[in-house]
Amino acid sequence: MNQEIVAQEDYWNKQASDFHRIYSHEKSGVSNLLDRVFRKDMFERFIFTIQHSAPYEGRSYLDVGCGSGIYSVELAKKGANRVVGIDIAEHMLQLCRDLALKEGVGSRCTFAHSDLLNYVPENRFDVCIGIGLFDYIHDPLPVLKKMREVASDKVIVAFPRFWTWRAPIRKARLSLRGCDVYFYTRKRVESLMKEAGFAKSSVRTVGKLFCVVGYGSR
Repeated sequence: MNQEIVAQEDYWNKQASDFHRIYSHEKSGVSNLLDRVFRKDMFERFIFTIQHSAPYEGRSYLDVGCGSGIYSVELAKKGANRVVGIDIAEHMLQLCRDLALKEGVGSRCTFAHSDLLNYVPENRFDVCIGIGLFDYIHDPLPVLKKMREVASDKVIVAFPRFWTWRAPIRKARLSLRGCDVYFYTRKRVESLMKEAGFAKSSVRTVGKLFCVVGYGSR
């Protein structure tokens, strides 16, 4: 495991519980309100991803950088017959397993400690998602290529936008915590999708993010 991944693993193991509370609304009323205002695009990208992951019944999904399992569990609840989530932080994966059992979808969800480039799936998946992933990867191209290779239908990903007021603030805040974060222009996102070999892709601005769906191989 390279130095970048080790640093990210340490950071996300420490942040796991706080991260999960953003989606689960387990914070105080004021904190929940602040999250809805300043992290509105986190909820919007969730809606975008779940909607574009349809149809669900009988389908398989790979959730790369699955975090605390919010996306994986929701896909299973929608009717997916197999969901695999991978993440580099063991503390995140335990939250995933607990959530899947709580929501009654533990039999259809599997969670593994791995980064994508070292992950070897037994079969291809219908859909591969990577949300909140490319914020923290300095070289996204190999990851995008692998995502395309393991997905038979489509890939759904998100990139934080470069030209926003929040970008420099977030960069400074996470740097102080020892976590590198990366931002993207639309031109670079479109270029990355082409270089990764997608037959076509659509890029939509969602708040301070680009939400992207890539289809097939060229």
